[in-house]
Amino acid sequence: MPLFRSPTRCIPVALSVTLSLAVLSTTVAAQGVRTADPRASLKGGVKDAQQAIKHLELVSSTPKVEGWFNPRDLGDFGFANSDLAFQKHLVFQGGWHGWQAWDISDPKAPKRRAAVVCQGGQGDPSVYGNLLFVSVEDGGGRLDCGTQGVSDTVSAARFMGVRIFDISNLDAPKQIAAVQTCRGSHTHTLVTDPKDKANVYVYVQGTGGVRSPNELAGCVRSPDDTSTALFRIEVIKVPLASPQDAKVVNMPRIFADASGKVAGLWKGGDHGRGTQNSDRTDQCHDITAYPDIGLAAGACSGNGILLDISNPANPKRIDEVIDPNFAYWHSATFSNDGQTVLFTDEWGGGTQARCRATDKPEWGADAIFTLDVNRKLKPAGSYKLPAAQGSTENCVAHNGSLIPVPGRDIMAQAWYQGGISVFDFTNPAKPQEIAYFDRGPIDPSRITLAGFWSVYWYNGHLIGSEIARGLDIFTLQPSEFLSKNEIDAAKLITRDELNAQLQTKIVWPAHFSVARAYVDQLQRDKGLSESRISAVRGALDAAEQSSGGPRRTALTALATSLVQDVAASGDAVKVRLLSGVVRELAK
Repeated sequence: MPLFRSPTRCIPVALSVTLSLAVLSTTVAAQGVRTADPRASLKGGVKDAQQAIKHLELVSSTPKVEGWFNPRDLGDFGFANSDLAFQKHLVFQGGWHGWQAWDISDPKAPKRRAAVVCQGGQGDPSVYGNLLFVSVEDGGGRLDCGTQGVSDTVSAARFMGVRIFDISNLDAPKQIAAVQTCRGSHTHTLVTDPKDKANVYVYVQGTGGVRSPNELAGCVRSPDDTSTALFRIEVIKVPLASPQDAKVVNMPRIFADASGKVAGLWKGGDHGRGTQNSDRTDQCHDITAYPDIGLAAGACSGNGILLDISNPANPKRIDEVIDPNFAYWHSATFSNDGQTVLFTDEWGGGTQARCRATDKPEWGADAIFTLDVNRKLKPAGSYKLPAAQGSTENCVAHNGSLIPVPGRDIMAQAWYQGGISVFDFTNPAKPQEIAYFDRGPIDPSRITLAGFWSVYWYNGHLIGSEIARGLDIFTLQPSEFLSKNEIDAAKLITRDELNAQLQTKIVWPAHFSVARAYVDQLQRDKGLSESRISAVRGALDAAEQSSGGPRRTALTALATSLVQDVAASGDAVKVRLLSGVVRELAK
């Protein structure tokens, strides 16, 4: 999400910078940057830009509606689209001008269902039941959603924080709460508590300057004051029975050192010759919560951090890392098993061309970490868009999500005008791209804010928020990297809601598509012999065509025989997973 700063990348503080550089540069060298890639030389334009697409289908491309763009400047920040949230058949799209809701019941023809003009910054949304939460950080944001801005230095009309809308009647959404914070809300994280069904929590990530205490009491600007509004996040508690009573209930000092000094992490600066320069860690840009495992990952200026959120109202830092290649820690994504964390670096703040052939592939990329048994982050690999982009295309790592393919860690990620990249990081040391989509620059003559802010998998489709153009919807296509069975298995996962910074555990049902997905993976990775793969497929086909007792008998026999395959398999874990699904199918 664009920051008007020159925002750094990631290694455990206790490890050496030399080790990090060796691990990450080796990975990037193996990955390479393909300047001959078709994405490297696409013709530009607004509506007629050339496109490059591989193993994806563009289902629909819905342009912006009149009044929601500046026809004289398509890169106008005041009308830029930002992030997405999802509920049933609706997509909520944030932006500087306000928020919109799109009905995607027919993904080939999305229809705008609601539009609320309410300015105040990038306006990232999240949704829970009848509540829509929207971040506000711009100093011109008003309590009343007015468009006239705020002219006074200190004003009671100014709003910076998190708005809460009642969307039970989408024809007439109503703002029911506006929780003020000292630095506003650049982004926020909706956090649920498995033990508390009466409340939800919102972690507020403010990245702006501190407001005057004359405007909002308690806003201390000095970094040397122990009560400073820097070096913290805010936690809002939202009682679901009375969301209008939402309020800040904690301001945890998640950057403090062991002695309690609030400025306990990265002090700012570079890491030595040839490394990135990053600001001090006095803020988080994004925090991704994973309540099912009691953890959250924070991308926090000069550090990546790991939080214990077993008590959501009081998150506690349990580890932190730095990376000499990172300019600005931007966002985080967990693998489904919670054993891998992928952090992004928004080098250049999202407004600069940072994917050129001359740019270091270690910079403006993803850093991948694994968790050890003590919940400590260990550097494991790196990934960057493997196609050079032009000097008029703002491009850097940005927002994405997991694609729920069983047995694999696959992510779809936005790269602004670098387009969309779908890649597998199951082996974090060797991530591999498997699909992509890209357009030429929106303006070949100058750098202009455009491209994909985010892309998320939601109920069988990839849905992308295009900053200057609108809303795009894709489907995955089978390839040598991803089979039809794997895609079908991913489509079994449907949700009533999806918020980008709130991960929930993916649990696949016992289904023949899931079993076949595992078989395809075992064949691709040579985990079983070709003859055994053929026999397993035949047994699955025969069982699916039968029913009742004969089906149960056939599946039970297959599950038992697969257990015997474990010892001789090149991928014992995958064979066990396959056997488990088959056994569940037999019940």
